[in-house]
Amino acid sequence: MEIVLESFNARGTNLDQVAARKMSVDPGKKSGKKKHSRSDTVATMEDTDEYCLQPESKPPKISAEKWPLLLKNLDRMNVRAHHFTPLPFGCSPNKREIKEYLKSGFINLDKPSNPSSHEVVAWIKRILRVEKTGHSGTLDPKVSGCLIVCIDRATRLVKSQQNAGKEYVAVLRLHSEVPGGRATVIKAVQQLTGALFQRPPLISAVKRQLRIRTIYNSKLFEYNEKANLGILWIDCEAGTYVRTLCVHLGLLLGVSGQMQELRRVRSGIQDESKGMVTMHDLVDAMYQFDHHKDESLLRLVVKPLEALLVRHKRIIIKDTAVNAVCYGAKIMLPGVLRYDDDIELNEEIVIVTTKGEAVCLAIALMTTSTIMCCDHGVVAKIKRVVMERDTYPRKWGLGPVASFKKKLIKDGMLDQKGKPNDRTPKEWYEKIGQVPLKIQPQGEEMNKSKAQKIKQDVLQQAGNDDMMMIMNKK
Repeated sequence: MEIVLESFNARGTNLDQVAARKMSVDPGKKSGKKKHSRSDTVATMEDTDEYCLQPESKPPKISAEKWPLLLKNLDRMNVRAHHFTPLPFGCSPNKREIKEYLKSGFINLDKPSNPSSHEVVAWIKRILRVEKTGHSGTLDPKVSGCLIVCIDRATRLVKSQQNAGKEYVAVLRLHSEVPGGRATVIKAVQQLTGALFQRPPLISAVKRQLRIRTIYNSKLFEYNEKANLGILWIDCEAGTYVRTLCVHLGLLLGVSGQMQELRRVRSGIQDESKGMVTMHDLVDAMYQFDHHKDESLLRLVVKPLEALLVRHKRIIIKDTAVNAVCYGAKIMLPGVLRYDDDIELNEEIVIVTTKGEAVCLAIALMTTSTIMCCDHGVVAKIKRVVMERDTYPRKWGLGPVASFKKKLIKDGMLDQKGKPNDRTPKEWYEKIGQVPLKIQPQGEEMNKSKAQKIKQDVLQQAGNDDMMMIMNKK
């Protein structure tokens, strides 16, 4: 009991001391130190909108879950280096000026059902007043749905989008009643999955030859046995003709069938559930921009090209290495800052700047585990450059070896192509790690001896030919 009382008294004295300290502080003055909660930090970041990787000596404590496009979940990427030299060039994809924003954007268009894909793309080119437009895969005139229209610089990604997977919803009409009803139709739909032989229809834009296309998944949503109509959902490879698939389904069921109506609901990673716009939206947005200088609606209709690459594995490179890659250099390991998990050999990846801009599509030459273990080597080779040249300044050829080489070429100690000559100093061979070769002087005597040797060889060859002719006559 005494022990409990002593502890209570001690605790009471401590509480009295704390109360006295609080009373001694002037209530009119607030403490200079202020605790910032995590929500305050996120709110501040959203106000400034500075989504950019910064150089630090220690691992940065950031939460990049809400960062846009290619910088999302940046904190989960593997870190190779924290330190780099940031350059005041380029900007976040959402913060580009409106002209640059349009030149590097795309539209997830809800194509209407009567005009052809080429007509729609030509109309968009005229409405936006841009130089180039391209689409992600032709839709027949009567087909509606998702059509990705790329603008100017984004047309460099058209090829990769055309080869991406597609999803369709089709209305199937069977010409007579199916014995077994809905269950038989479901069984036939499930049977027509996997690799299938197809020949394009009579009216098509490609050559009519037999080819193989893969149906990844298909479902029968509804089937009306009285009207012999069904609604199909198909997840398939690019280049699949759903019209031909419906004809094959009718043959498999023992009754003729045809496609009544078709709509594309997904193209690549863009679908109709988010961000799809109509031609009317595009015209309204351009009207707002032209007459009221309001670009907010235009920025909602057109998305930056980086939104097409968010499913690719990423490698973030230094700002000083960006322009070299734009001119065709390979992606070397010393220029890598961060990289994603599960990068496989020969996988298509995207190279990103510290501000989240796509530099190029590349083919990985190292896996994630190899990048962790190595300190030099080629990480990836370029497949398609997306960024314009000289967006970032040139930073190659400024090192000590390159500067020394330029000085030697200027002084005549290396030839114009940078190769050694008889005046090359030993220091150059030490820098490049080669043994100096004996270079023969090219004087008049050397040229005369070479000419005499050539003359002797010609005469000897002529004498041998004469001897062969005499032997043949005999």
